[in-house]
Amino acid sequence: MTKDIELKVVFAEGSMNEFDGTQEELDAFVAEIKEMVASGAFADAIPITEEEEEELNLLYAKQKGLQ
Repeated sequence: MTKDIELKVVFAEGSMNEFDGTQEELDAFVAEIKEMVASGAFADAIPITEEEEEELNLLYAKQKGLQ
């Protein structure tokens, strides 16, 4: 549970490259996500394990290599 953990929103480099909208729409989208986190929308989220994080990092690195 994340009730006692301060969450920080971090977007992976290039994660919004395929966003199909204006810069203003993107800014509003990012702000909405950050507001959801700040308001506790993810209070019951379960943090990923170190192994899951490593797997995601490998997938990201593989994807980044294809771009």
